[in-house]
Amino acid sequence: MSIPAFGVGTFRLQGQVAVDSVRNALDVGYRAIDTAQIYENEAEVGQAIAESGVPRGDLFVTTKIWVPHYARDKLAPSLKDSLARLRTDYVDLTLIHWPAPGNGVPVEETMTALAEAKAQGLTRQIGISNFPIAETRAAIAAVGRDQIATNQIELSPYLQNAALTAFLKEQGIPVTSYMTLAYGKVLKDPIIGRIAQRHDATPAQVALAWALQLGYAVIPSSTRRENLASNLLARQLRLTESDMAEIAALERNGREVSPEGLAAAWD
Repeated sequence: MSIPAFGVGTFRLQGQVAVDSVRNALDVGYRAIDTAQIYENEAEVGQAIAESGVPRGDLFVTTKIWVPHYARDKLAPSLKDSLARLRTDYVDLTLIHWPAPGNGVPVEETMTALAEAKAQGLTRQIGISNFPIAETRAAIAAVGRDQIATNQIELSPYLQNAALTAFLKEQGIPVTSYMTLAYGKVLKDPIIGRIAQRHDATPAQVALAWALQLGYAVIPSSTRRENLASNLLARQLRLTESDMAEIAALERNGREVSPEGLAAAWD
C-alpha cells in the first residue's frame, strides 16, 4: 500500500481551466491527480489524461465518493460512473469524501461497500477524507487499518491537527495534506517568507516542504504552469530543525473548511 508523496489537486477547477491545469501538471512532471465526484470535473480530468499521451499505468488517479452514494447499493455504481467520466477501467485510490454524520448511512456500511468496490477491481486502494479520530476508528473497525491507504485532511502551518495526525501515525495510516497553503494565506506569512529567503525558495515551496518533511503527501493545485512547476521543487528543499520549529509555532487552529452536515466533530 503506497500513495505518491506529491500530486496535483483539482478542487474548484472547472471546464477548460481544469483540462489545462491537469495537462500542464502532467507536462511538467506530475503523475498523481486528485479529483472527486462533487468537483464535477472528472470528465475534464479524463480528457486531460487522454490528451496528454502519458500511459495510464504511469499515473495515480484518486477520486472521492460523494454523500448521496454512501449506501451499499449506490457506491459501486457511482464509482463506475466516475470511471466512465475519467475514461479509465480503474482508479488507483478511492476515498470517502466526508463522514457526513446523520446522513442515514453508517460509516461501517460505506466502508464495507468501498472494500467491495476494491474487490471488484474498480479501485486499487481505498481510504478516507476529513475523518476525525472517532470516525477513523469506525472505518478501521469496518475494514481494518491495513486497508486504509490514507486519511486526506486539511493541514497547513496554521492548522497542524496534532491529535489526529498523532493518532494516524500510531495506527500506521498515511496522511495526505490538502489546503497546505491555507487558500494562499500562508504565502503572506512573514515567518514563512523569511524561511523562504534563507533557502532562496518560494513561500509555497516552504509550506509544501514542511508537510513533506513531516511525512505527509501533498496535492497542491494551480491554474498557472509556472506555479505547478515551482511547487514540484519543494521535493528538493530541506528545511532545518530551526525552520520546522518556527513553522510549528504558527499553529492557530486556522481551519478553512468545515461544512455543516458534512464535517464530524473535530478533535
